[in-house]
Amino acid sequence: MLLKFHETLYDTVRRFRPPTNRPVHLYVCGPTVYDRAHVGHARTYLYFDIVRRFLLSQGLRVRHIMNITDFEDKLTARASVLGLSWRGLARREERRFFDDIARLGLLPPTDAPRASDYVPEMVKAIRRLERAGLVERHDGSLIYAPPPNVCNRNFSEGHGFDEHLVPEPGAPPPPDDGIASRFILWRPTGAPAPRWPSPWGSGAPGWHLECYAMAHRLLGLPVDLHGGGTDLIFPHHFTENEVAMSLDGALFSRSFLHLPFVTQNGRKMAKSTGNLVPIATALDFGGADALRWYLLGTSVTERLEWTTAGFGTAIERSNQVARALANAVPDGAGGSVPVSGLRALRREVHREVADQLGTDRALARIETYATELTGRSDGRFPRGSRSEVRAELGAIDALLGTHFASVGATRARRAS
Repeated sequence: MLLKFHETLYDTVRRFRPPTNRPVHLYVCGPTVYDRAHVGHARTYLYFDIVRRFLLSQGLRVRHIMNITDFEDKLTARASVLGLSWRGLARREERRFFDDIARLGLLPPTDAPRASDYVPEMVKAIRRLERAGLVERHDGSLIYAPPPNVCNRNFSEGHGFDEHLVPEPGAPPPPDDGIASRFILWRPTGAPAPRWPSPWGSGAPGWHLECYAMAHRLLGLPVDLHGGGTDLIFPHHFTENEVAMSLDGALFSRSFLHLPFVTQNGRKMAKSTGNLVPIATALDFGGADALRWYLLGTSVTERLEWTTAGFGTAIERSNQVARALANAVPDGAGGSVPVSGLRALRREVHREVADQLGTDRALARIETYATELTGRSDGRFPRGSRSEVRAELGAIDALLGTHFASVGATRARRAS
């Protein structure tokens, strides 16, 4: 079964065709670790977790890289307020981030490289760009100057450009002939900001080079699948593509997947504005299964408006499903529900996820099945089928990151 999703670069729905002789190379842009991650981040990472779980369910191997942006102006500023070094704050928030996503049940990345460890590789990339005549100086900084007469090789700046453009934090704007196509490569910095020696003096590389350097070294380019939130299309993923095409003659990735925002009170969740719900807060309130239910219960193509009432409903619905399935599993004796029904449900769930990451439809099918179980006078499964039942539930759990099988097993142990 092939995974189908909306491919952002070509703005069309495509089937993802994995490599046959090696693991799938998945590169997901990770967090800037200056504060707690919020549920908007969680939704993006959850969908890539589902992508990875689906590929694994098809017998594929996956090498998953998630970078950690551990230096940036906002991080330096907050560290100064807290009386910490930039590195000390970054390490603290990095630990918190991985604690949060572990509680949410995300599979850990194969590798989580830190940007600060790849500055030498970024300097090498700038020197290659310089030798190719693609670097200009501007107010003491180095700017990427795109090659002349190049068009239609990257994300269209006319497609959602104004909506998604996120200028590089703390960086001076390049000349006014297009922010996306001209971006910071190196800029001078002073204490307490991080800085490294370079042929152009002490300073720091621009944000957009880190993913190129990491992916180039750890996976090789192009990677198979790359993405993040839609706010990363411009300028971050646009610039990654520019550097990759200029230096390697290839796209950064064969396929791109971008996920819509989570909003609150009609505004995008963002650490910079304080309009957010931390992942840890949501997990403390409702638990991992309920948070997954809420974040995955809206179409992957739509923004999710976070509300307390909506999350409360998700908690109730996920608990009802868990209770219905747990009540059906415990002793496995004398029931009238055939295992074939659950096997069919598992197949339907996989088909929905394969069809453009239809987790909302998959959860709806699970809920309908659980409701039907609740309506039966005896929803237990036939004697001797308990292991098969748990295997089918376990396959659903493995795909969605839920705990329906383990809930049933716990109930069964308590009843015995």
